[in-house]
Amino acid sequence: MTFTKRLRVGIRRGEITCSVRIWTRPHVRVGARYRMEEGEIQVDSIQPIGFPDITPELARESGFLGVLDLLKVAEHGRGENIYLIRFHYVLPRAKRIGQSKSKAHDRVAGRLCGRPATRSREAGTDWPLPQPR
Repeated sequence: MTFTKRLRVGIRRGEITCSVRIWTRPHVRVGARYRMEEGEIQVDSIQPIGFPDITPELARESGFLGVLDLLKVAEHGRGENIYLIRFHYVLPRAKRIGQSKSKAHDRVAGRLCGRPATRSREAGTDWPLPQPR
């Protein structure tokens, strides 16, 4: 899903959690995630609605000043079906310090740290934790 730049800050803050779209058919799926800047939008629900359902309250909840402002952005293309899409913003995963870029890098880094190149299957455990100094 694509959002106008002025709405993105409100979406990231969790202030905007719905969008009205006028499409020929749904362009998103419930449960799917769509990239937005550094995070993602996860679609919670898609509901067909009619013009009477687009109230000033719904327009404000969607991040617009009013119904006309919302319709200017929602109407593009030749769509005739109106959908109310509820979603939430998913923060990007924070990279862990020392997180490697590939498995090959892990193998080389393991050898440099004095660890074996692969873990022991017989032991059935992950790498031993470093001992405190």
